[in-house]
Amino acid sequence: MRLLWPFATALLFSITGAASAQTSPPALLLRPAAVFDGETLHLGWAVLTEGNRIKAVGPAAQLQAPTGARTLELPGLTLLPGLIEGHSHLLLHPYNETPWNDQVLLESEALRVARATVHARQTLEAGFTTARDLGTEGAGYADVGLKQAIDQGLIPGPRLLVATRALVATGSYGPKLSVDVDVPQGAQEADGTDGIIRAVREQIGKGADIIKVYADYRWGPNEPSRPTFTQEELNLIVQTARSAGRPVVAHASTPEGMRRATLAGVQTIEHGDGGTLDVFKLMKQRGVALCPTVAAGDAISRYRGWQPGQVPEPERIRQKRESMRLALQSGVELAVGGDVGVFQHGDNLREAEHLVQNYGLSPLQVLRGLTATNARLFQLPDRGRLQPGLLADLIAVPGDPTQDIKTLRQIQLVVKGGVVVKE
Repeated sequence: MRLLWPFATALLFSITGAASAQTSPPALLLRPAAVFDGETLHLGWAVLTEGNRIKAVGPAAQLQAPTGARTLELPGLTLLPGLIEGHSHLLLHPYNETPWNDQVLLESEALRVARATVHARQTLEAGFTTARDLGTEGAGYADVGLKQAIDQGLIPGPRLLVATRALVATGSYGPKLSVDVDVPQGAQEADGTDGIIRAVREQIGKGADIIKVYADYRWGPNEPSRPTFTQEELNLIVQTARSAGRPVVAHASTPEGMRRATLAGVQTIEHGDGGTLDVFKLMKQRGVALCPTVAAGDAISRYRGWQPGQVPEPERIRQKRESMRLALQSGVELAVGGDVGVFQHGDNLREAEHLVQNYGLSPLQVLRGLTATNARLFQLPDRGRLQPGLLADLIAVPGDPTQDIKTLRQIQLVVKGGVVVKE
C-alpha cells in the first residue's frame, strides 16, 4: 500500500522520535558554507552535535567527527539556530476558512486537536523548532496534551510553551450570542482576588508554562477595545504566576491596557496597536517587550477585501504603521511572532517578511529576533544560539538569510534535539 508523503513523514518521525527518547541520537558534524550563530554570520564554520546538545562550533578545519558520527555536507547553505515562533495558536486555523466564533462553538475538541497535529508538523517543517502557543481559544487544556505528544515523540512538532485557557474579565470576551444564552467562552473568566488567584493556580496546575491575560478587549461587538482588569488585578495575576515561576504575557492594544500591564510586570505585550510613544518608553524602561503581530492584522484586512497598494489603507493597518513607528522610535525591544492561526500554520515567516518589507527592520534584526532575541526575551537560555551546551536545534537554508529574509522560506534541513527531522 502506498503511503501519502505527509503521513509517511509523520510516521517516520514518530518512530525515530520515540526511539530518540530512549536512546541518545548519534553525533552529527554539519559542514555548511556559513554558520549564523544567532548574532553573527561566520563563513567556513561547522557545528558538531552530540546527543541532543551542541558539542562544538567553529572553523570547519578545527572540528573532527568522532567515531560513529554522521557528517552532513551542506554546500551553499547557511546553518542557523532553529527559529522561535513568538505568538501562535495551534488550535486555530485561518479565519477565512472558518470564523473564530464557529471554531469555538461548532468544532469539536477532537477535530481541533486532530487539525492541530497537522499544524504542529507544518510549524516544525517551516524551521520553527520552538513556539509560544498563547491560548487554546475554547479548547481547554488541549495544548498541554499536544505538547506532551510532541515531547514523547508521538507526533512531530516544535517545543511548545503553552498558555492553556488564558484569562479574561467576566463579560469581556466571546463568543457573544443572545443575552439569554450562555455559551462556552474562548478563555477563562476570572475576577477579584480569590477568583484570579484560583484561575492562575488552576492553569499552572494543569500544565501552563505561561499565563496569558487580556488586559483590554471589546466589551461589545461594535465597541472599541477598553481596559478590562484593574491595575490591582493585573498586579495579582503577575505576582501569583511569578511565585510559581511562570511569566505573564498580555494581550493589549489600548494605551491604558498596555500601561497597566507594563506596570504589573508582564514579560511581553502582544499586539500593541494603539501604543503611544510614552507607553513604549515605559515598556522599555520596565523591560517589557512588544510582540507586534503585524501579520495578523494584514491577514484580517485581506480577508475583508483589502489588497496591499490600495488607497486608502484600512484603519487598522494605518494605526499599526503609526504604532510601529513609535515603537521603533522608543527603542522598546521587539519579539517576533505573527499570531499564526489567524493565517495558515507553516506560513510563520509571514511576520518576519512584513517587518522587513513594510516596517523598516533589517533582515539581520529580524533574524536575530527569530533566534537569540526571542530566546532571551522568553527566558529560554538553552536555545536560540549555536554554542556548546545548548540544544541541538538547527536549520539550514540556501544563501545568506542575514541579507535576504526570504531565504528562510527554503528550509533544506531541520534538526531538533540532535535528530534530523527534515532533510
